[in-house]
Amino acid sequence: MTTGSPAKHILRFAVPLLLGNLFQQFYNMVDTVIIGQYLGISALASVGATGSICFMIIGLCLGICAGFGIPIAQRFGAKDYPEMRRYIVNAFFTSAVLAIVITTTVLIYCDNILQAMNTPADIYDGSYTYVSILFMGIPLTILYNLCASVVRAMGDSKTPLYFLIISSLLNIILDLILVKPFGIAGPAWATVISQGVSAVLCLIYMWKKYPIIRPESSEKSISLPHVGRLLMQGLPMGLQYSITAIGSVILQTAVNGLGSAYVAAMSAGAKLSMFFCCPYEALGNTAATYGGQNIGAGRPDRIGKGVRILLLYGLIYSIVAAAVLWLFGGPLSRLFMDHPDAFIEENAHLFLKFNSAFYFFLAFVNIVRFMIQGMGYSVLAIAAGFFEMIARSLVGFVFVDVYGYPAACMANPSAWLAADSFLLIAFLLILRREKKRVALSGNV
Repeated sequence: MTTGSPAKHILRFAVPLLLGNLFQQFYNMVDTVIIGQYLGISALASVGATGSICFMIIGLCLGICAGFGIPIAQRFGAKDYPEMRRYIVNAFFTSAVLAIVITTTVLIYCDNILQAMNTPADIYDGSYTYVSILFMGIPLTILYNLCASVVRAMGDSKTPLYFLIISSLLNIILDLILVKPFGIAGPAWATVISQGVSAVLCLIYMWKKYPIIRPESSEKSISLPHVGRLLMQGLPMGLQYSITAIGSVILQTAVNGLGSAYVAAMSAGAKLSMFFCCPYEALGNTAATYGGQNIGAGRPDRIGKGVRILLLYGLIYSIVAAAVLWLFGGPLSRLFMDHPDAFIEENAHLFLKFNSAFYFFLAFVNIVRFMIQGMGYSVLAIAAGFFEMIARSLVGFVFVDVYGYPAACMANPSAWLAADSFLLIAFLLILRREKKRVALSGNV
């Protein structure tokens, strides 16, 4: 991505990522569809009540793995392959330790978290069963996403897609097989097993396909400086997801207080919205790799053009997605119901209307924040997450009590706008600094 047309590189890299994200969200959505269709609206609400806490914990893992890929991409862009291999070795070691710590912690406190979130009594048992099984699969989630980050750092965004396709199809088959005999636990186990299959396949492929990543004897030792550098990139990116999700947890707690019917409506709307938002995650991950490689190669002059192209793609898609959801969001929400429910359909559609109207601002958040992260400014990326957290928390603590469910529907747009106000200024200052740094080094 350091030479040639940024538009072609970005599109070629982003499309496989998009398809991979679509498949990943597809099988997550299928879980919810099958649960709603086979087990009823109460089970749908049980899953919905866990959405924000899953986003917070799983998002932490995804962010850490994406952040670990940045120094790998930077060393690859600089053609410093021995250092790249040292980062890969230490990334796997650090990920293993974090997987044990995170999994143990969330399983111990899972019950306390659901109680603190005011989970309605009529759906509590289902929520606990579902989320605790998903948490058991955290090590597999980390393994897959770390392998995918390494492969993408090599410039290959297609291969992880193939494994996700396999995983998605397997997940759907297992959903249908396990939902009847095991109830809400069945789709949860299907997700964990499918994630494990994609993780193992990606690991085997990565090792065989890219001999350049295989460490020599002198590169296999644990290096605290490398671990520190990885954590400096990974933890901020993971915390960026988690800090953002804290606001979502507070918001979910407020919605839980409105009753299980509103929880089910928001669950249906949120699942559809997450599926339609997959392109923004793909554009963000592309921005991180693009920024990392170009900064590593000393080409900050290409960053601004890359961001403009990414934002143009985001704008075009946002218009299309909003039109579809305004017209068909209500009927699409019926996918999650075993029988028609006008109340849930109406409120799911209301959620989708409010959110889709502001999708471009979400595109801006993902593209610019991940670009900043890829350029090596992790702390500023976290700061944007604080803005999102504050906005969602304010809505959850104050406005939901006053205005009810419609206020909850405006929580995400408020968060996106708050983050954008910070990211625009931060990005312009960072870009100016990097251009100045390269200019000065060129004069030496």
